Amino acid sequence: MTQEFNHKSVLLDEAVELLVHDTDGVYMDGTFGRGGHSGLILQHLSPNGKLQAFDKDPLAIAEAQLMIAEDPRLSIFQTSFANLGQIAEQNDCFGKVHGILLDLGVSSPQIDDASRGFSFQHDGPLDMRMNPDEGESAAQWLARAGAEEIADVLYHYGEERFSRRMSRAIVEHRKLQPITTTKQLANIIAVANPKWEKGKNPATRAFQGIRIHINQELKDLEVGLQVALETLAPGGRLVVISFHSLEDRIVKRFMREHAKGDSHIPRGLPVTEDQLNRRLTLMGKARKPTPYEVDINPRSRSAVMRVAEKIE
Repeated sequence: MTQEFNHKSVLLDEAVELLVHDTDGVYMDGTFGRGGHSGLILQHLSPNGKLQAFDKDPLAIAEAQLMIAEDPRLSIFQTSFANLGQIAEQNDCFGKVHGILLDLGVSSPQIDDASRGFSFQHDGPLDMRMNPDEGESAAQWLARAGAEEIADVLYHYGEERFSRRMSRAIVEHRKLQPITTTKQLANIIAVANPKWEKGKNPATRAFQGIRIHINQELKDLEVGLQVALETLAPGGRLVVISFHSLEDRIVKRFMREHAKGDSHIPRGLPVTEDQLNRRLTLMGKARKPTPYEVDINPRSRSAVMRVAEKIE
């Protein structure tokens, strides 16, 4: 199954070019996926360079093992990138990593594989877990969660304005029949959605919200960004690719706060640069895919890449 999907990572060349600034360095790929970014990073490294990759998905781990057999500079860890600090400590590189790449969200192979339950366009079991061997599936959560909890998830993580109507419909339906497939859920939500957005499936926002909740994506991101900052060496670079506004707001705020420095110092008070305690330097403005990349990969259209360099 690992060979079935033809997938090119979003902002591939740009991300790796900005990430790798020392060919002998140690780098981290927080979401291996199918190895697009990792493969190109390895091409940019010298024989002395090292790459540590992370992913929750067992299929991604299997793909990485194939790459490791050909290139021992790569190592893979089946865990969230929120735990990359622990891995760095175990490998004696905490505070010494030259670059960390976080490519957020769900990958195209995961969406296209109906058995994973991420897509409302392909009928399959309602799972949505990045690691289907751990935690609670979407079907299990929807079977037990109260209407208020479901509504909160759809509203806060899916930015769905009709969240309460949808949650009530879900609770009413499960009284009659368990919700176990993606098509079931998509149909329930479509009926409950009174105003469909042009060009967008009416289940899009709800599926996003449930997926983010099931995989704790925003919690992992908030923890992962802070851990990444401490794990980087001075001069190390943090490259983050987001795919929706919730992620990008977190990344943008984090980078700007650490580029600005301490905010508790009273305005007008003379301070030295050291006293500001700036941790990051922003490397240019946010970058987006070119029209050509969007044309060949429509899923890249919402991608935003932000890059920062650690000062100390």
